Amino acid sequence: MDQIESNTHSFIVKIWLEGVDEKAGEAIWRGRVTHVPSGQDRHFDNLTGITDFIAPYLADMGVELNTPRHVRSWLSRWLNNWFKQVA
Repeated sequence: MDQIESNTHSFIVKIWLEGVDEKAGEAIWRGRVTHVPSGQDRHFDNLTGITDFIAPYLADMGVELNTPRHVRSWLSRWLNNWFKQVA
């Protein structure tokens, strides 16, 4: 395995809109994220589940995380931007 591949993680993220919580006025997201090299996966019922799953892999790569919240914030911004582009 070369240097780049040993420091690379691939993920498959499947997300779908389950519905809308009328009381809260928020979308209800469901999905699944899979770490491709290991095959480990997790189902989630909110978008935070994605970041909770990916954060430890980033930490193992030596990414200095001030807190897991830092990663969640970054990924949440990225996901929100992505959803705006595809909507």
